[in-house]
Amino acid sequence: MRKWMPDRAKMEKSGFLTILCVFGMFILLLGGTQNAASLPYRLQRVLLHSAQRMFLPGTLYEDSEIKKPAATWITEQVFFWFPLGEYLESRSIYEGNVEDEETIARILESQADDGHLVEVTGDGTAEVPVQETVENIVPPTGQPVLDMSIEKLRDFDYLLSNFYIVDSTTMIGPEQLNPDDLLNRSMKIDPGTGEPKILIFHTHSQEEFADSIPGDPSTSIVGIGEYLTQLLNAKGIPTIHDVGVYDIINGQLDRSNAYENAEASIRPILEANPSIEVVIDLHRDGVAEGTHLVTEIGGKPTAKIMYFNGLSRTRANGDIDYLYNPYIQDNLAFSLQMQIASETLYPGFARRIYLRGYRYNLHLMPKSLLIEAGAQTNTVEEMRNAMEVLAETLHHVLIG
Repeated sequence: MRKWMPDRAKMEKSGFLTILCVFGMFILLLGGTQNAASLPYRLQRVLLHSAQRMFLPGTLYEDSEIKKPAATWITEQVFFWFPLGEYLESRSIYEGNVEDEETIARILESQADDGHLVEVTGDGTAEVPVQETVENIVPPTGQPVLDMSIEKLRDFDYLLSNFYIVDSTTMIGPEQLNPDDLLNRSMKIDPGTGEPKILIFHTHSQEEFADSIPGDPSTSIVGIGEYLTQLLNAKGIPTIHDVGVYDIINGQLDRSNAYENAEASIRPILEANPSIEVVIDLHRDGVAEGTHLVTEIGGKPTAKIMYFNGLSRTRANGDIDYLYNPYIQDNLAFSLQMQIASETLYPGFARRIYLRGYRYNLHLMPKSLLIEAGAQTNTVEEMRNAMEVLAETLHHVLIG
């Protein structure tokens, strides 16, 4: 349960206004100018008038000057003598992105829970066993259904409706979804140095599948990430896998701070490995129990995937400054190039890119990617098959 925390900004403002009122009353009572000389008399009238309105309303004569309650009248007088207070009060109303601590906590909690079912599973601390068999090549299948010519992609409505799902809480325009810009940003990396180039991790390590074995991380999203790591290494792309657990607190599933916990651990890994250029947060989605996200590729049942972008912007709050991400356009470029490659090589493998309002740690690196692979209704086999296809797609985009 989240504890209530006092809003420091509101407390400071209230204290400031209280001081203004005290000084305002002092001036009102003592005078100091020709106008102030009459203020004690006017104040007395207002106070008596308010008392009469409360206790003897039938005898009240409404003086046009003092129809307002005493507190309102005194406040107006203070603002007359101290206009700075009124300026600060009015300015706070119009400042953008000014949110109290409770609102910030609520937004971060929404970010943590987006699109996932809450499941209580094992603690995920066991080592992930190394898989013995690594398949390297999944040949392209079928023909793309969508027209992916640059001329067609320049049609914003076509691009948006065929390649994206925009959550109702956020919005995006053609200035951000400019295909000439997004497709011309190079995602290529040089794997020849032998140093790590890709980092894979899991903000939600406890996500499992239809036939996962409770307590066995090799059958959870962590095991699926380990298989993807092996596939990429087999393709000559040095990849490391972080198996840290960020959604278990005191032995209980708790995703409320999972993204913040993950960032705190991922940043030191990036600092220790400056050669890393690509960061992938691998998830599995949460869907209705009757939904099965599966297709057939190379004769194998294969879980579908979805690329996911955070825009750090909501309709209600506009740009969210405390979720600032300088790499939003690079993130969008990476996901769009992956989407087009997926549709070109393996039509039907990738669902449409999902755009949501928060950040999801995509600010860690320009080439950051959040992937929702399959869902809780997929089998481990379907997920492993999906990683073989995903590894081919990553190789195509990053190496060529």
